[in-house]
Amino acid sequence: MYDRILLTMDHKTTEYQTFSYQILTWYKENPRELPWRETHNPYKIWLSEIILQQTRVAQGLPYYYAFVEAYPTVKDLALAPEEEVLRLWQGLGYYSRARNLHACAKSIWFDMNGIFPNTYDELLKLKGVGSYTASAIASFAYGEVKAVVDGNVFRVLARYFGIETDIASSRAKKEFEALANQIIPIDQPGEFNQAMMDFGARMCTPKNPGCEICPLKSSCFALLYNMVSDLPVKINKVKIKERHFHYYVIKCGGKWVWKKRTSGDIWEGLFDFPQEETKEDQNVQSIDIPSASEKEFQPFPKKYRHILSHQRLNAVFSEIEIKEENLDQLENWCEKEGFMLVAEDKIEYLAKPKLIVNFLNDQGI
Repeated sequence: MYDRILLTMDHKTTEYQTFSYQILTWYKENPRELPWRETHNPYKIWLSEIILQQTRVAQGLPYYYAFVEAYPTVKDLALAPEEEVLRLWQGLGYYSRARNLHACAKSIWFDMNGIFPNTYDELLKLKGVGSYTASAIASFAYGEVKAVVDGNVFRVLARYFGIETDIASSRAKKEFEALANQIIPIDQPGEFNQAMMDFGARMCTPKNPGCEICPLKSSCFALLYNMVSDLPVKINKVKIKERHFHYYVIKCGGKWVWKKRTSGDIWEGLFDFPQEETKEDQNVQSIDIPSASEKEFQPFPKKYRHILSHQRLNAVFSEIEIKEENLDQLENWCEKEGFMLVAEDKIEYLAKPKLIVNFLNDQGI
């Protein structure tokens, strides 16, 4: 534990000040030029934080630019159709973020007269905004002294102060937030938060950290006691569920059958094909489609895999070609089953999961 620095109040304060100074000095010498760091606009900061949840900066940056171009203000985002927002989000994953983003924008525009909340406590009331995001917006946009604690910050604090609390435990969040809020300098809260996140992402990395060139190496608990690979402690491992999907790519007269995922689904609001889930990876052909015979089922040889935070999806696809003369029967079947027919040249406008996008790319669609 970090009791080693709790000898006296003066000693503790000095230790914290030294730590903060070294982190800020490193950051000023090693800044990353990112567009959301060049503004105090709460809308753009909020947008960047939502995009970067569970996402690397390199992956999220193009999406940030795309959203700012398509929706330069919270009003533009609030008035956009949900399907358009989901389409722009396509490939980024965790689609609940996009739905919360859209719902939050509408709430700000219609319920708050388009004015962003300007305190941590008020920001916490926004849909999809937790303590981390609220702290980021409050400190970056408004200079409120609230520490941001993400995975990078957990790692830096755990290693430097020797904290062995399991970061997956219920007590960890409060413990680390309390420490971070004691350390954060009151005159540079936003810059310090950026520095801490960057330091963890670029210097104090999960694997192969730069301990030899680290400005904190002379006083880092983990380095001094050879515990760099042991900290932070994370005992609870996420159990990954293995799932197997068989998708049916049904075509008729230049139109494809699509299904919109329903509420509560992992891909709520997105479009994919009719499918069956099996207990194991097998080529089932049990879907009952009018005017389709067994000979019309053409399995694609390639198998697809897509990994989510708690699930590993394995998918195979079969193509089913329905004669154009049976289009009316297919339309009736789609209406009964809750499916829809979409012309091939309109498929690109549907918001789709990455798994489906990968399959379509392979087909040249």
